[in-house]
Amino acid sequence: MTDKLASEIIEKIKAHADPDGGEITLATELTALGIHSLELTEIVFDLEEAYGIEIEMNTVEAWNNLKDVGDIVTAVRSLIEKQP
Repeated sequence: MTDKLASEIIEKIKAHADPDGGEITLATELTALGIHSLELTEIVFDLEEAYGIEIEMNTVEAWNNLKDVGDIVTAVRSLIEKQP
């Protein structure tokens, strides 16, 4: 089940995903959608702009933690909750 935030993020991911990737859920792996570093960077920029957040993507660890759509939703939700 997805909430409003997750649905919005999924729509943003769809704009960068392989059109033959099928249905996108929280469990969908980014690589299954044809999303690699360049596309992920573009998605991050889209999310930062849409939600007024800053996603730190400069470390290898940060890149390795984003494996599926749910990871992105969790990261964005956490950053939004930390906003003043």
